[in-house]
Amino acid sequence: MILCLETATPVCSVALNDGCCTLALRESEGNNVHSEKITRFIQEVMETTGLETNKLDAVAVSRGPGSYTGLRIGVSTAKGVCYAADLPLMAIDTLEAMAWGMRDKLGPMLLPDDLLVPMIDARRMEVYCSIFDANMGRRQDTKALVVEADSFKEFEGRRLWLFGDGAPKLKPLFADQPLIQVVDGFKPSAAFMRTLADKALKNGEFVDVAYFEPFYLKDFVAGKPHVKGLEGS
Repeated sequence: MILCLETATPVCSVALNDGCCTLALRESEGNNVHSEKITRFIQEVMETTGLETNKLDAVAVSRGPGSYTGLRIGVSTAKGVCYAADLPLMAIDTLEAMAWGMRDKLGPMLLPDDLLVPMIDARRMEVYCSIFDANMGRRQDTKALVVEADSFKEFEGRRLWLFGDGAPKLKPLFADQPLIQVVDGFKPSAAFMRTLADKALKNGEFVDVAYFEPFYLKDFVAGKPHVKGLEGS
């Protein structure tokens, strides 16, 4: 039994997964949703299954890349549960979990030569992305990419599925490229972490509860407040 937390995007998602299925799931989306709902969602999934946290095998948290604030809340909450119940912590690649979720959603529509391109919105035309084949082999490492019309030229001739909250803004860019399918409405979910979390548990792939930090990919830069009358100072 693994408690999974996904907070890398505006979606706050909590699931209780075992090796074969998702037993309980709570999720919501919006501003400040992580700080407002994550602890309540944890309580609700545990109550739904009638399981105490000290009976869990581990906690898994989405490690990023993604929202600085969301990742901080998810990781700090996961650490709190681990400390309280003396549980090991596992960190799951956010984009890889998204790819597993999309693979399941596509089902037979996903052909052997297709590629999965999970994307998290950064800003303007930039996304955090990675590329996986139909067998979930990683074909391109995670990176911050400013997307242009020829960004995926090396995969020409193969169908690419672009999905996640960074994908819809790219529709006009690839309107004349029929092999690049931009999917609307795909959202990360803690349920998608099930396979990766189960594998990590079986292989003992744990992270240090005290020192683990999320994978932000890019340094966080806080905006400077504008103070009237101090221009040019």
